[in-house]
Amino acid sequence: MEVFIPCGGIRLEGRLEEAAGPRAALIAHPHPLYGGDMDNPVVVALARAFREAGYSVLRFNFRGVGRSEGAHGGGGPERDDLAAAREWLRGRGAVEILGAGYSFGAWVLAGAPEGFSGLLLVSPPVALLDFGAPAPLPALRLVVTGERDPIAPARRIEPLRRIWNPEAALEVIPGTDHFYTGALEALAAAAARALRAPGGGKGPPG
Repeated sequence: MEVFIPCGGIRLEGRLEEAAGPRAALIAHPHPLYGGDMDNPVVVALARAFREAGYSVLRFNFRGVGRSEGAHGGGGPERDDLAAAREWLRGRGAVEILGAGYSFGAWVLAGAPEGFSGLLLVSPPVALLDFGAPAPLPALRLVVTGERDPIAPARRIEPLRRIWNPEAALEVIPGTDHFYTGALEALAAAAARALRAPGGGKGPPG
């Protein structure tokens, strides 16, 4: 279902797939300036995994992307977009809201984790964007990256994971790159495993 989400003085384009129950997942897409949007194959693969696990799923376009109003803001305003989408889901009855972000979306989510019951970061671009002084992310459940991802290398993610949440898993998918070429099913399976693990998508709100 196509939806439009109010965010300050603009509207954000989204796509909602509803399921019975109070659990929902919100997915943030990769960098708008490099063609990222809510129809990115990685975003769609994550959406499928969450939907099959019984979550309502909201994908949305950050400001300035697709039919979302406004202009790209460099990160700060996109955190407002994320919060607006989360609260829109809450207004529709979602009680547990899982946040997932891919690449730029993971960076935005890591900087605005409040109000999520669980967090999944896919290829956080630690070699491209400044994550600043890392702070604990108690709701973090999983970080995923590709073995051949120069933008999100596991060796640079691991020290951050230990600060974000040492109990969160870091899964490195063999043989794949930042775009999960040939590995979308493996990525979806990793997300599904995280949801089935103790704590699953539920944790202390960030």
